[in-house]
Amino acid sequence: MSNAASIKNKLWAMANKLRGTMDASEYKNYILPFMFYRYLSENQNDYLVSNGLEEFYNVKNDSELEDYLEEISRGIGYAINPKYTWKSIVSKIENHKIKASDFQDMFDDFNKNAKRNEIAEADFANVFSDVNLGDTRLGSSTNERAKALNDIVIMINEFDFKDESGRDILGDVYEYLIGQFAANAGKKGGEFYTPHEVSQILAKIVTLNAKDDGSQFRVYDPTMGSGSLLLTVQKELSFGSKKGSVEFYGQELNTTTYNLARMNLMMHGVNYRNMYLKRADTLQTDWPFDKKDGIEIPLKFDAVVANPPYSQNWEIKTIAREKDPRFKEYGVAPASKADYAFILHGIYHLDSKGTMAIVLPHGVLFRGASEGKIRKNIIDNNLLDAVIGLPANLFYGTSIPTCVLVFKGRELRNTTDILFIDASKEFDKEKNQSKLSPDHIKSIIDTYSDRINKDKFSYVASLDEIKKNDYNLNIPRYVDTFEEEEMEPISEIVGEILKLEKELEESSKEFYSMLKELTGTNDEMDAELKKVLDLLKSNGK
Repeated sequence: MSNAASIKNKLWAMANKLRGTMDASEYKNYILPFMFYRYLSENQNDYLVSNGLEEFYNVKNDSELEDYLEEISRGIGYAINPKYTWKSIVSKIENHKIKASDFQDMFDDFNKNAKRNEIAEADFANVFSDVNLGDTRLGSSTNERAKALNDIVIMINEFDFKDESGRDILGDVYEYLIGQFAANAGKKGGEFYTPHEVSQILAKIVTLNAKDDGSQFRVYDPTMGSGSLLLTVQKELSFGSKKGSVEFYGQELNTTTYNLARMNLMMHGVNYRNMYLKRADTLQTDWPFDKKDGIEIPLKFDAVVANPPYSQNWEIKTIAREKDPRFKEYGVAPASKADYAFILHGIYHLDSKGTMAIVLPHGVLFRGASEGKIRKNIIDNNLLDAVIGLPANLFYGTSIPTCVLVFKGRELRNTTDILFIDASKEFDKEKNQSKLSPDHIKSIIDTYSDRINKDKFSYVASLDEIKKNDYNLNIPRYVDTFEEEEMEPISEIVGEILKLEKELEESSKEFYSMLKELTGTNDEMDAELKKVLDLLKSNGK
């Protein structure tokens, strides 16, 4: 086992043991923030060492300390007081000098210093707001809760987060833990994490045409969860590892999940200057946008990716009354199902040369009424590029099969047909979850890229065919996956029947003989037995 895998497994085992009876979706709000705090503290130390500012740790003068904190904040966007560095906290715990209030003081002081840099404040302020230090599930008394937090700190401190080559893997371990917590959180897990295999499919699709032309690649996730999908897009870019090559935009309604995303991106080395994350309702408040001459202009992206909540209710009264420009051209999704609202929001922010991939339930392919009209408008505007059916039971919290809808900007679409892929059988079964292997993912991406017909798997449908089907996009209308049962030759079937008849006749004679030996017989009994045997023969035929 590699060092990286060993660290992941050991840390998860320890974390799972420490959380006791606390729900996995809640316990993540303790272990993950403390991991992030360690990262921030060590990142600050690296900054100080590289800039020759190590004397910061020995400063006693308040005015001088203030100058240092301002300087650090300008450089990395935040600052941690010497007495609250990770090393200081660990030392206090090991020397039994930690007080229960120290953890709250530590987070409060970080939040105060996070406001020193106005540009970075949105990225760092209140990032630890979900760490509920008074939660009785950590312990019934203050001392018990303090001990639980001490145990978390010591556990995280035990590991040197480096792989065999010395590369920092803290971000990878952090994301691994997010996935593990999601898998153990049941339905709640699906609220903050998209399985990595699904993220890979979306990311590979939206980066297929990406070229390193020197400009920043802009990616947007309007329902970003813990930010893993954004990071997967970066990993799929051939130039994604270049410093500052990707600009990340994301929006998330849930405060806890929004905080996870901020931590996740930064722990993967994303500089606060290249990330624009917001906590808000995507559908009710359009974002992001630019301003030109006082007029709001929607920001456009090279890639839009999303795994929004499926078929949720949303408020449409204000949207309809104010004639929201996102929906003006195509129509407003019904109040009971926001699926097409997320689609149209993404299209509104898609660059004319960009690609969008979004995961949704199959109902969006065929439901009628207002959704049917929106679907027709999108197709008539030649924006829909592909429909990919995924296996059931891929996601945490729901077993329903889903599909990926791929949209391309007008300048990128060079055809009017639509590719259909039925990948519903492309999975391996692992316990209660379906899993996509690398081969399954490759099969889907290769077929999407080649845009060809494959028997029982894919079909390129012309616009005329779509229209003849009244704009119904249900995959079985285009990809025939029916497998006929192999018929046995008639001669073999007849031979089998004759063989059974012979066996039945021999069994009947043996049965009749046994009865004679047991009871004796007479003519009347013989006649009755003959009737039974004849009946058996007729039923056998």
